Amino acid sequence: MAWRGHISKNLKELRFLYCQTSPVSAQTREFVNRNYKDLKTLNPLFPILIRECSGVEPQIWARYDMGVERYVRLDGLTEPQITKKLEELVKAGAPLKA
Repeated sequence: MAWRGHISKNLKELRFLYCQTSPVSAQTREFVNRNYKDLKTLNPLFPILIRECSGVEPQIWARYDMGVERYVRLDGLTEPQITKKLEELVKAGAPLKA
C-alpha cells in the first residue's frame, strides 16, 4: 500500500463526507475510524477533512492541483472497496501534477 504515502504528493486535500447515524454510511465511518491515524501518520501535514452531516450520502472528495476536484460515492461499498476507490483517486492525481 505504498500509494498511501503518495496522498500528499498527488492531492491537495481529501474530504470524507458521511452521515453520523445512517446505516448507509456505516462502512465509511468504520473506514475512517480504522484508517485515519495511518493516513495522517504517513501524511502529517496533509489536510484530511471529515465532514459529518445528517442525511448526506457517503462520499470521498479529492482536490488536485489547479482546483480540479473529483468525488466517488461510497454508499453500499465495503471497507476494501472504499480503500480501492481512495487508491484510484490518489493514483489519478499523478498525471495532474503541474
